[in-house]
Amino acid sequence: MPDIYTIGETVLDILIKGNQPFTAKAGGASLNTAVTLGRLGLPVKFIGEYGLDEVGNLIDNFLKENHVSTDYVYRYYDGKSALALAFLNENSDASYDFYKIYPEKRLNIGFPEIRAGDIVLFGSFYAVTLEVRDKLMQFIRNARKNNAIIIYDPNFRKQHLHELSKLNRMIEENISYASIVRGSHEDFSFIFGAGNADVAYKAIREKCHHLLFTSSTKGVFLRTPHLSERFNVRIIDAKSTIGAGDNFNAGIVYSLFTKNIRQKDLAGLDKKTWEEIISTAVEFASHVCESYDNYISKDFAEKYKVSSPGK
Repeated sequence: MPDIYTIGETVLDILIKGNQPFTAKAGGASLNTAVTLGRLGLPVKFIGEYGLDEVGNLIDNFLKENHVSTDYVYRYYDGKSALALAFLNENSDASYDFYKIYPEKRLNIGFPEIRAGDIVLFGSFYAVTLEVRDKLMQFIRNARKNNAIIIYDPNFRKQHLHELSKLNRMIEENISYASIVRGSHEDFSFIFGAGNADVAYKAIREKCHHLLFTSSTKGVFLRTPHLSERFNVRIIDAKSTIGAGDNFNAGIVYSLFTKNIRQKDLAGLDKKTWEEIISTAVEFASHVCESYDNYISKDFAEKYKVSSPGK
């Protein structure tokens, strides 16, 4: 049976609206995706790090309660688990302040061996963080060599624009190892100055052949060597958009896994199959936006839950 790996940072998200903190959630893009996949009954393993402190214990227990393996998590004692203050505006979009005290040694773990059929998701600023990059990229190269499906989500935030010139090379290298790049219109606008999916695909197509370009209410745009499609999204009254992209990614992974799609199959996927994959991803993202959670609810998960993963 294939395994699913998500790799990235962990934070405790403290949500603030109208200058008032009102809830705290275990967060981090790849963690959010992992929790949704765990609730769906899929064999997901989270690769990351958090402290041997109360915040770290909260995150660790939460992952285990949601059926996410923490076998490849580094628990450190000489630092603190990261916090993120998420300030929600009138449109429920978030801006962040981060508080991080990491140890000198980062991601000090033995990585798993990847097999053909496995799915790996990585991205965000963690994927261009120098302190973990060598270890992360060794893992990604091994995944590529062993024909795993690799999904890269740059999830590039405005506050890092001043660093873009020194990050560009790493972002482009990440794209070159990806089977699928999934990013928002903001990601591609910030990184490439791309105002639409066609310009974004032109920027990446020599390195990665499959692009999923999400553009809020304008829809989801698919670009491959053989397909150029747009798919609608439903208009919702969003409470929070914090986990939208992470759960869109979870929907992609869920569909690839349950449809038994392998790396070698991607080039031959037709419009109908992509439409089914994207429709599920949109449903997951829309559902999460209608709550203050970073992941799909357990009740919602029951409609999609896999009882016998990989069968």
